[in-house]
Amino acid sequence: MADPLLKVDGITKRFGGVLASDAIVLTVPTGELHAVIGPNGAGKTTLIGQLTGEIVPNSGSIFFAGEDITSLPTYQRSMMGLARSFQITSLFNDFTALDNVALAVQAHAGHSFHFWHPARSEEGLRAPARAALDRVGLSHRADTVVSSMSHGEHRQLEIAMALATGPRMLLLDEPMAGMGPEESARMVKTLLELKKQYTILLIEHDMEAVFALADRITVLVYGRVIATGLPAEIRANADVRQAYLGEQEAVQGTFDG
Repeated sequence: MADPLLKVDGITKRFGGVLASDAIVLTVPTGELHAVIGPNGAGKTTLIGQLTGEIVPNSGSIFFAGEDITSLPTYQRSMMGLARSFQITSLFNDFTALDNVALAVQAHAGHSFHFWHPARSEEGLRAPARAALDRVGLSHRADTVVSSMSHGEHRQLEIAMALATGPRMLLLDEPMAGMGPEESARMVKTLLELKKQYTILLIEHDMEAVFALADRITVLVYGRVIATGLPAEIRANADVRQAYLGEQEAVQGTFDG
């Protein structure tokens, strides 16, 4: 296994009497697509919030590219190359797709380019934005107002905004949430292409997508890691099967192969 780009060393987070993260240990080597799965309430979003700096762990450490980032604010982690997509999209609905991605480029650059020039004429913003849209298959929708785009396109657009920041690692929080079968299939195709270039931590409920995409999988239950391994190992793990008893039939079908 390659040296980890991301290393989580025993992070613990409590919210009152609720133990949301229970001494989590996790490593993601450079070039790996690592999926984190678990039943509802397992603590997946709390984990990713700690990785991005939005939630501060009570104990434990987080390392990125060999540096301890446990106490760093979100913007510094972003500047280091950690880029997140959210479980709920956060887009400017009255702007075009290209405008949204260009804003992400500008925010990551940390300055406003030429203050008296219209931002839409700044090729330093528009060129990388167009490239990011092309990476997720939305180049033909560049001039479309976001409010008229589909839910699946919104999810693709959010990933384009993450790509526009020039990340070393993508943290994707349920990118297929709310999608139908066709949209999910397009997203899987997009992620298969992206994993050729980026290290990815994927949190996802769609088990079929997870087993199609992941190099390794970590399973969380009540904030605790109960298993980490190759997809075939997770599929056969008795503890994982027990954790998912009562979940939707699609999940059971995936575990049954």
